Amino acid sequence: MENLFLFAFVFITSVTFAQDSQNNETTEPEKRDITQNELSIGAFNLVAFGALDITYERIIDKNSSWAVEGFIKALDRDNEDVDDAFYKDFSLTGKYKYFFGDNYARGFYVHGFGMLSNGEYDNDYVTGPDGYGYYQYEDYTDFAIGFGIGGKFVSQGGFFLDLNTGIGRNLFNENSPTIVGQFNVNLGFRF
Repeated sequence: MENLFLFAFVFITSVTFAQDSQNNETTEPEKRDITQNELSIGAFNLVAFGALDITYERIIDKNSSWAVEGFIKALDRDNEDVDDAFYKDFSLTGKYKYFFGDNYARGFYVHGFGMLSNGEYDNDYVTGPDGYGYYQYEDYTDFAIGFGIGGKFVSQGGFFLDLNTGIGRNLFNENSPTIVGQFNVNLGFRF
């Protein structure tokens, strides 16, 4: 009887250890959960407005990251009808993102941002001597702070789609737009 009990105990413990070692071998983290750098392009801004919008993002930990975003309006303002979409011609934006959930820097997030931008803004409406009015454009450079929300969807291979929107307020220049908005559809790769 003792031999049978000893045999059963040895058999059960060896099966248990075998299952533990087998689980450890198959749960290797996916590439998207161990890489910390991302590079993306603002696909929506490029196609709809001809604006080059490139973002570098560095993952700090499972729930947070920081990003630097550069925006250059490439279309000629006088010949294209996108003047009201963006007043800025250039901007440099820093973002801090906080992700919710158990996924590694993906899923729903909120972000705070600071944006340095410059461009032309139609601040004054002027009536000419002929009685017709027109907007007078003035150059501006300003700094805005704001916040937003978004969602990041990352494939197992590292490709991702980042959808986000945000709103902020310019702080220093009277000739700049009071409110700045962001709407981004970024396509990129995590490496």
